[in-house]
Amino acid sequence: MKKYTQLLLTAWVGTSALFTVSASAEVFVAPFAGYNFAASEFDVTKTDTSEQGSVKIAESANYGVMFGVTTKDPGNIYFLYSSQSTDLRTGGNFSPDSITDLTVDYFHIGGSLFFPNGNLKPYVTASVGMTNMRPSGDYSNESRFSMGFGAGLEYEVTPAVSLFADARGYATFISSDNALFCNGGQCIWNIHADIMWQGQVNAGVKLTF
Repeated sequence: MKKYTQLLLTAWVGTSALFTVSASAEVFVAPFAGYNFAASEFDVTKTDTSEQGSVKIAESANYGVMFGVTTKDPGNIYFLYSSQSTDLRTGGNFSPDSITDLTVDYFHIGGSLFFPNGNLKPYVTASVGMTNMRPSGDYSNESRFSMGFGAGLEYEVTPAVSLFADARGYATFISSDNALFCNGGQCIWNIHADIMWQGQVNAGVKLTF
């Protein structure tokens, strides 16, 4: 009984704190578009032939949205979704150059700290979450823990509308010597890497309510 009472008390305190923050904070939505680049190249080995080569995610445009609340720091706390439609390319001894279409999604929770100077608000940001890589065809989806960091500049047009641009770096943690993108129950590659790096530049509009 005591255990359940403690759980109910913890839930009540957490809910009360959430409503307190929500009541005093402003809510915002920020759609954006940009470009993903400089993805890491993986050294891989084919499991059936032991042939060695490399694969990487091609550069391409991305789009996404952030939902969040402001804080008194001044800053914000947000949920970020970013999606890139691209393809997986080979290098070294492998062929063809393009293996499969690939969608790379980032699902992150993060926060930003602003350094306001009039209507201009430079900021730094950091986030954690998941990277989901979804190839076409029979290849399996891959989801991995990831972290993000970046810096940007926001310009307040009105109290409710701002323009922003930022640059972000994402680090997706991939276990070394791990199978990647299995096809029909058979994994075709073993990857030799620990982290996949990817850069991103964005521009968007922030609407505050």
